[in-house]
Amino acid sequence: MRGLRFSGFSLIMMGLAVLAVVVLAPTAQAWVTQRQQIAALQQAVAAEKSEVDSLTAERERWNDTTFITTQARERLAYVMPGEVSFLVINDLPALDAAAEPASVSTEVQATKSDWMRSLLASTMAAGLAPVAPEGKTK
Repeated sequence: MRGLRFSGFSLIMMGLAVLAVVVLAPTAQAWVTQRQQIAALQQAVAAEKSEVDSLTAERERWNDTTFITTQARERLAYVMPGEVSFLVINDLPALDAAAEPASVSTEVQATKSDWMRSLLASTMAAGLAPVAPEGKTK
């Protein structure tokens, strides 16, 4: 088999191809980098637009007087004139009706808490609770 022979024209064309790759590679790399930056910025713009939309919707809710009234009732416990507000102190969770009653023991056991202190604490809590004004009741 004979060795490969290159003509002058083919050597010049290969040289031009290598030169084109060397010249265009940094430009192509810069183009790819810029496209990635543009894509990242477009995602950031989309996220900011959704944030602006949610804040605009929130502002519209706060422009509604019914929403403001509801928020004042829930967050600040405000009531409308003529209404009476009741505040429940030490509200206990509802007992589960499906729970089985505890079995009754036949042996006598000592109590785990002092009943006298519990009675005194209950009396003090009831006595120190705020009293509704006389003229405001219906």
